[in-house]
Amino acid sequence: MTRVGFYVVQAAAAGQRLQVAARLADKAYRQGHNIYINAADKPQAQALDELLWDFRPTSFLPHALAGEPHADQIAIGWGQDPGRHSDLLINLQLDIPAFFSRFARVAEVVTQDEASLAALRNSWRFYKERGYHLEKHDL
Repeated sequence: MTRVGFYVVQAAAAGQRLQVAARLADKAYRQGHNIYINAADKPQAQALDELLWDFRPTSFLPHALAGEPHADQIAIGWGQDPGRHSDLLINLQLDIPAFFSRFARVAEVVTQDEASLAALRNSWRFYKERGYHLEKHDL
């Protein structure tokens, strides 16, 4: 069954969601995971694509937008079918994507803005009511 982690940031800035997603992707990639990052929309996906090129000067995260070549290890989409990805989903949308349950792990990023808090409280209830294993990580 899918394990769900909520990564709670003590800041409200929209850019914090991208920074946390990049940190999670970097750590997961170094541990050998394949990753699908589900951005809120195409502009956010493109911003994350740019961020991952320069995220850590001493390492490289092989990534691409969903559907493009080289999206095998880290794909960044905004609601598309994740293709062959089924290891780790980093969800930046405020809704739970229909395909979440095909992943071994889901990472939900929570910032302290009102919309994020309300939506992700609902997500917590959704997962909990269906019996998913939940973890909370304070960042």
